[in-house]
Amino acid sequence: MLGMVGRKIRKAYRGRQVPHGKQSVRKLMAHGTATNSIELSGDAKSFDRVARKWNVDYAFYKTGPDKYLLFFKAGQADAMTACFSEYSRKVLNKAKSNRVPIREQLQQAADQLSKEKPKQKERAKEVAHEDR
Repeated sequence: MLGMVGRKIRKAYRGRQVPHGKQSVRKLMAHGTATNSIELSGDAKSFDRVARKWNVDYAFYKTGPDKYLLFFKAGQADAMTACFSEYSRKVLNKAKSNRVPIREQLQQAADQLSKEKPKQKERAKEVAHEDR
């Protein structure tokens, strides 16, 4: 009986707490504060990583493939601006990165070797025919 009362008290306590971080649009609107929105296209997961660092409350609403509407509290506009600028910087740095993955490099090297080997074999055959 005592355990049941303790669980009920903990549940009531959790219900009164305001959620933070990523949440549904409905929960964000239920906070009772004004909200703003920004269009976000691209990877939402990388934005999550940055937003956790800045400790902002936000919600995604999917509008299309790889297109989201990002809702956040109006009172956190400064933090969201800083968060969004860091996210933009990361996205641009990813796009600038021209590194070729190792597997692709290995595949290219294997392709080059396969093209060069037949030429060497043909030369060896030509040399053998000239010796006769």
